[in-house]
Amino acid sequence: MTNIKLSKESVLGLIALAIFVGLSLFTPGFLSSGNINSMMFQLPEFGLIALGMMVVIITGGIDLSITYIAAFSGVGAALMMTNGFGIFPAIIVGIIFALACGAFNGVVVSKIGVPPILVTLGTMVLFEGVILAITNGNAISGFPDAYSLIGNGYYLGIVPFSLVIFFVFTIITGLLLNKSTWGRRVYMYGSNDLATLFSGVKNSKVLMKVYLYASLLAAVSAIIMTSRYNSVKVDLGSSYLLQSVAAAVLGGTNIHGGYGKVMGTIYAVLIFQFIRNGLNLMGVHSSLVDVVIGAILIAVLTLNFFSDKLSRQKAKAAS
Repeated sequence: MTNIKLSKESVLGLIALAIFVGLSLFTPGFLSSGNINSMMFQLPEFGLIALGMMVVIITGGIDLSITYIAAFSGVGAALMMTNGFGIFPAIIVGIIFALACGAFNGVVVSKIGVPPILVTLGTMVLFEGVILAITNGNAISGFPDAYSLIGNGYYLGIVPFSLVIFFVFTIITGLLLNKSTWGRRVYMYGSNDLATLFSGVKNSKVLMKVYLYASLLAAVSAIIMTSRYNSVKVDLGSSYLLQSVAAAVLGGTNIHGGYGKVMGTIYAVLIFQFIRNGLNLMGVHSSLVDVVIGAILIAVLTLNFFSDKLSRQKAKAAS
């Protein structure tokens, strides 16, 4: 009899399906059209941030500034639109703002060599301060009606347009990581940066593109969020910071670098989306929802630690 061994991503997909079925059966209103619609609109903004975080974690780093890059990008686009500029120029400026932030992170990490956690912790505070200085702590709102279609409109009258954007960037991310030279080098760097350097790869260039790509995904998420809420302020998407790390790690991305799959992260995003939505429908306070997500992150990190330790012991015994 042939043993079927499922990948970590496949197991996670089955868990996501089981949670969906369980909540559908035991949580009143979970399968209502309004609730499903709400989840489809919430998924893209969280999913894009999680994908950006995943790409950084594959290199063994972390980007604690990613949600503030999104907020900074949203402020740039908002300032353009509220000062008489069109939607397209505003989006371009928003993306430029995000890429500038990503380039700053990339330069300090890749050229100077400061650890990513310290760099992005500092830039998180820096970007927050700049946003507060620009907005005086207030929200910027009043965008053109056409702009709201990005976050609130439908493609062919059925699928949210923002979900289509998310699917496109999911495919692009998967292709870049698995089919491009840069993607292979990202995994190589995360596995062993010294060996990657000696193989002739310019590590600084690889890292720079990682932080630029993460900031691009943050900008796309910001465009969706500002369009959906018709406003932007300093804490735009800030709740997704912890969740994005948790989704990447739960999705199988090695916190030490070298491994991570797009589908694993997507399944993890779905799991968190289902759990958060289900607990909200049950009337659980939002702070307790964060406790659950934090507990899941700690549990997954602990399991991964002991799993890695066991794998190393087996490899040592075999040698």
